[in-house]
Amino acid sequence: MNASHTSGPTPSEAEARPARLTVGVVGAGRVGPALAAALKLAGHRPVAASGVSELSRRRAAALLPDVPLVEPEEVLARADLVLLTVPDDALPGLVAGLAETGAVRPGQLIVHTSGRYGTGVLEPALRAGALPLALHPAMTFTGTAVDVQRLAGCSFGVTAPGQLRMAAEALVIEMGGEPEWIDEEARPLYHAGLAIGANHLVTLVAQAMELLSAAGVAEPGRMLGPLLGAALDNALRAGDGALTGPVARGDAGTVTAHLAELRKHSPQAVASYLAMARATADRAIANGMLKPELAEALLEVLADGGPR
Repeated sequence: MNASHTSGPTPSEAEARPARLTVGVVGAGRVGPALAAALKLAGHRPVAASGVSELSRRRAAALLPDVPLVEPEEVLARADLVLLTVPDDALPGLVAGLAETGAVRPGQLIVHTSGRYGTGVLEPALRAGALPLALHPAMTFTGTAVDVQRLAGCSFGVTAPGQLRMAAEALVIEMGGEPEWIDEEARPLYHAGLAIGANHLVTLVAQAMELLSAAGVAEPGRMLGPLLGAALDNALRAGDGALTGPVARGDAGTVTAHLAELRKHSPQAVASYLAMARATADRAIANGMLKPELAEALLEVLADGGPR
């Protein structure tokens, strides 16, 4: 089904049928072109994108060949479904600006991919008659074609009005994903959970690689790969039951030695080591893994920050 450029589907129509839509992207960063390319594989037709930086333009050219780069208002003029894939802090102003200029059409599907926001941020577009959807892929993006493949089985945090629930689910499934419904008020908490799990993981892995390199390990990535893969698999299966290592064992002497070496060779890593060790100790105590008699000396080391 090709929606008209002059009048779009009503909410009940959007719910009832899987439309073949023209697709536009506002913000050709790492996410937008990949989602549009996935929608193209499902039979939709990308028709326009906007991007400011040269890198954005190259991404769009690679993932959406022959799709013209135009101004955001022109993207909305050409597309039935518009992906707003800009940074979180830029999203409210973008939505308000597009609505104020009259770029938003009644019946147009306006989709943002921010984890932080639900559909409330799209209220200006809703007042203009748009159909608002929040579809956040729980995936890290590279800005290359591999992202389209990674969408297979990827969970999407979905928030939408009840009458658009089926339309939201259909779009996610067509992109290869799995919809996970998130209440509007829970979006910031949902996003915080993802940030702790994914963004902070990158920092921890990068620090671990630096320390191993400083210790003389020639290929720290190769050493860490099997260990971290097993740790992640165990954690996803068993939660706190997967905790191992000196903190979970209450080995205060080893933790003291770690802190002494970090202060000598990588002082910038001390704060994160202490923060994660304290959090690990709290969880190990709470689940009974770390006994109080062993925890006392360990907690003293962590409170003091170790030798200086």
